[in-house]
Amino acid sequence: MSLRPAQGDRTMVDRRQPTQDGERVARLERLIEMSRSLNSTLSLRPLLHRIVVAAQELTETEACSILLVDRKGSQLYFEAATNTPAVRSIIVPMEGSVAGWVVRTGEPLVVSDARKDPRFGRNIVKADEQSTITTRSILAVPLIAREKVMGVLEAINKEGGIEFTEEDIELLTVLGGQAAVAVQNALLFQQSDLIAEIVHEMRTPLTSIIAYADLIQRPEVIPSQRSQFVNIIQREAERISEMTNNFLDLARLESGRASLAQDPVGLSTVIHMAVNVLRPQADARQIVLLVDIPAALPSIMGDAQRLHQVMLNLLSNAIKYCRPGDDVTVTARGEEDHLIVSVADTGPGIPADALPNIFERFYRVPGAESRALGTGLGLAITRQIVEAHGGEIHVSSEEGHGATFTFTLPLEGVQ
Repeated sequence: MSLRPAQGDRTMVDRRQPTQDGERVARLERLIEMSRSLNSTLSLRPLLHRIVVAAQELTETEACSILLVDRKGSQLYFEAATNTPAVRSIIVPMEGSVAGWVVRTGEPLVVSDARKDPRFGRNIVKADEQSTITTRSILAVPLIAREKVMGVLEAINKEGGIEFTEEDIELLTVLGGQAAVAVQNALLFQQSDLIAEIVHEMRTPLTSIIAYADLIQRPEVIPSQRSQFVNIIQREAERISEMTNNFLDLARLESGRASLAQDPVGLSTVIHMAVNVLRPQADARQIVLLVDIPAALPSIMGDAQRLHQVMLNLLSNAIKYCRPGDDVTVTARGEEDHLIVSVADTGPGIPADALPNIFERFYRVPGAESRALGTGLGLAITRQIVEAHGGEIHVSSEEGHGATFTFTLPLEGVQ
């Protein structure tokens, strides 16, 4: 019996090979395009999203995710995923995990059957519970920049149920290397940019403290003036303290180093708690604080403390800029796959030219300093927290007719 393939079989192989080569070239060209795209942004959150989307397309998988190593190098946390935004900040231990093995060895890893691998821990099961897929197989590659592993890029479940190939490993490893450099550049830019801004913003209160500390020592200053100067120094020092705390909070959120809980949260309770905290302040300014939310508001997965911070920021911001007799109303409702929460006021509103900048750090509406004090970081922090929960926030306003801040939160992942 001859083992030589039939002529027809040989013809089939000859036709298939150019097709396979062409597909490989196309994937390599796409990899080059993706690498260029990654280096075109220094904004961390959009960058991470681009990386996981590119990885999923390149490996032809059901989902991809990024885990970053914390500052101490003792654990990892999910930072971005294509299958669900709620997976962010799930903690993964360095020991006994697929990602931890990749970080420790600095080598790619293919797990053909995740459920049978001892490194597939309860943290990944938790991620699956918040996802739209079940992990069956994993391709994980290290993110290495300056000879240091800063995280792991994972591809989950090859489409069609087939196994990962050597080409998949090669392509994802190359993309991971490009991604690591881009992430590191974004983090460095973010840190230097934020430090420059905080130093600039601290100059004014520091100048006041130095000036009044000098005045208070002059012999011609009478006791009543000295007491007034002490109050100014104390107020400016408190302003620096608040600015520093907000700066550190924002830096952790922007860099992804803030660990957010992923627990069932009843937003109705969060809203009422924030309203109760700020009602005395509203009453003192003769501002009416109203709540209009249904009794059965769906729960979400998230961090109750951080969401409480969001409500406090939005409510206190509205109260600060409202006038006596104005109203501030909180509404919330559930839709198909998300919650919508709004904080609306009948205050003076926001000028149209200020709206595009309202969530930028340190931004203050021109002329607002005379009506209310602040660090200019509250809304930036609010946006970071909402986006870290997989939501969005925006503002609508017409000058002279109040402003409405609205944010959404996804409902997926709640059992």
